Amino acid sequence: MGGPRHLPVVVAALGTAQTLAWASTYYLPAMLAVPMARDLGVSTPTVFAAFSLALIVSALLRPYAGRAIDRWGARPVLSSTNGVFALGLAALANAHGPAGLFGAWVILGIGMGSGLYEAAFSALVRLYGRDSRNAITGITLIAGFASTIGWPLSNLLEHQVGWRGACYAWAAMHLLIGLPLNLLLPRAASADHASDPAQATPSDAVPLTGARAKRAGVLLAMVFAATWFISTAMAAHLPRLLQANGATLATAVAVGALIGPAQVAGRLLEFGFLRRLHPLLSARLAALMHPVGASLLLFIGAPAAAVFAVMHGAGNGILTIANGTLPLVLFGTKGYGQRQGMLMVPARLAQASSPWLFGLCLDQWGEAALWVSGAIGLLAFGALFAMPQPSDKSASPAAPVIHSTSS
Repeated sequence: MGGPRHLPVVVAALGTAQTLAWASTYYLPAMLAVPMARDLGVSTPTVFAAFSLALIVSALLRPYAGRAIDRWGARPVLSSTNGVFALGLAALANAHGPAGLFGAWVILGIGMGSGLYEAAFSALVRLYGRDSRNAITGITLIAGFASTIGWPLSNLLEHQVGWRGACYAWAAMHLLIGLPLNLLLPRAASADHASDPAQATPSDAVPLTGARAKRAGVLLAMVFAATWFISTAMAAHLPRLLQANGATLATAVAVGALIGPAQVAGRLLEFGFLRRLHPLLSARLAALMHPVGASLLLFIGAPAAAVFAVMHGAGNGILTIANGTLPLVLFGTKGYGQRQGMLMVPARLAQASSPWLFGLCLDQWGEAALWVSGAIGLLAFGALFAMPQPSDKSASPAAPVIHSTSS
């Protein structure tokens, strides 16, 4: 099942499992935080604090999950996370105070550290090596609808069976849907992609080594931290930010609804035209979209709100794919899972602090807080522009020429 002809089945299974994983964790508090807080006798910010703790736990665990995928393959790691997710959701449904709330989110953080996008990207690279770019795009296209599916379903379940019943329902879905889908993944017989020089990178290039690799690693960690900070800040504060720029509440909600489709459109663009470009070039173009959109919103105001939302969403959609493809094209497949996990640690920590920090900026400066997110976006663009690139194998007589089979 690991061959190219089975790739669509693997992408469909993994993409659906990822949709479930994101909908039942990352997008859960948006719908259930208020009834959860009311029932547990805590404030709503306390619920989000527990969620932030889960993000920190996932950041610290992620390199170890990547190393496990490098060693044993995707199937045992990802399928085990369905059990962890189910346990965490059941614990959340049984929480009766702050201790139970935080304890449940710690368990969910363990699942998030080994069961969300970064683990899925590692799984695909472990299975398909240099030909993983289209597969990575494919699962982000499917899982891009996690909020579209998760928010209404969580809301429906909460109204029908309460928030505790909703958590139990999501736990059951992990065991009945997510687990079988992850068990469809091929077994990894050996770490061929990690040791075969012909699988070094997704193009005719020598992976970065030594000082150039260290420099690229630092810059890439900065890029990921900056882009995840912006993405999470906008997810938490976009309606309020648009209202500060003169939009009405109704307009802000309507404009916010454009971000999801714009993300999917950006990923379709990556799957079509941009896949002919080097991943570093498409990432640079994507990193510029938020600062340009922010500038338009600052200088034009509410009439530019829709343009800003579309540009931000499309850029964010492409950069999600870059989280998986850039480490592959710069460093190759060897040790991909552990390296990619380490690169994402600052990003997850930035993500955990983003709602609070950007909220302070919004309280202090109003619409001028866009200068902050725009500057951070430009910082990411600058880091991508300064990124060293792998050298062409054809330039080295000792290195064999490898012809890429990816389209």
